Amino acid sequence: MKKVGIIGFGTMGRGIALSCAKYNYEVVVFDNSNESLKNGFKILEREIETSILKEKISKDEGEKIFSKIKIGNSLNDFLNCEIVIEAIIEDLSLKQQLFFQLEKIVSQDTILLSNTSSISISEIAFSSMFSNRIAGLHFFNPAFFMKLVEVIKGEKTSFETIETIINFAKSIGKIPVSAKDSPGFIVNKIARPFYLESLKILEEKISTVEEIDKIVKLEGGFKMGPFELMDLIGIDINYAVSKSVYEQSNFEERFRPNEIQKRKVEKNELGRKTKIGFYNY
Repeated sequence: MKKVGIIGFGTMGRGIALSCAKYNYEVVVFDNSNESLKNGFKILEREIETSILKEKISKDEGEKIFSKIKIGNSLNDFLNCEIVIEAIIEDLSLKQQLFFQLEKIVSQDTILLSNTSSISISEIAFSSMFSNRIAGLHFFNPAFFMKLVEVIKGEKTSFETIETIINFAKSIGKIPVSAKDSPGFIVNKIARPFYLESLKILEEKISTVEEIDKIVKLEGGFKMGPFELMDLIGIDINYAVSKSVYEQSNFEERFRPNEIQKRKVEKNELGRKTKIGFYNY
């Protein structure tokens, strides 16, 4: 495979694009918002420059990566892609519509992947004509540096498709882990108590945001505390994942989303991307 398409050029889309371009894939990116594409490329350039300054990649490597990523004008530009990865918002209906559109454009051999954090792959592929080639490939933020990816098999995903995805993930320097198509898959299901218990401690005024993060880092050995991490991921995204896992788990009380997050989302205090979340930036 030589060419990868990526739909959605937010934080995750950019990270996935960088990961593929680093390993010599031609990358075509598309977003419904021209502003997102324009801003995304500016951020992409800064991220590459930062990686060069931190000596994570060389200058030549940075320039090569940047040259591999091209903007698509429409979904038709994915015609010759062997793999297309969607990294749009967590909305089942939008993902289904997108894959329905893509199936009319790409080859019948093209693999369609969702970077969803928690939505069922079988549900995404439900109305698809070629659900055997639809699967999940869940990257973690920051996608360029995080090695782990979850490979999720839908009800009708073929084993050949899964084998191809695993090999593709390895080819871009990732460590693939197979996950069952269940609410939150592996990592996000494990992570819910990490976030939700921290929010509950804050809600009950047992401790502060700063102190909780400090304790988790000092005594738990984590690089970031739960509130720092929610700000990095995006409080809206973290809240959407909690809601999705809660609803798909038949409203198990242990997965109930916290009102603190809900209020943050309503006030558009989403973390780093809005310059205010649990911390100010």
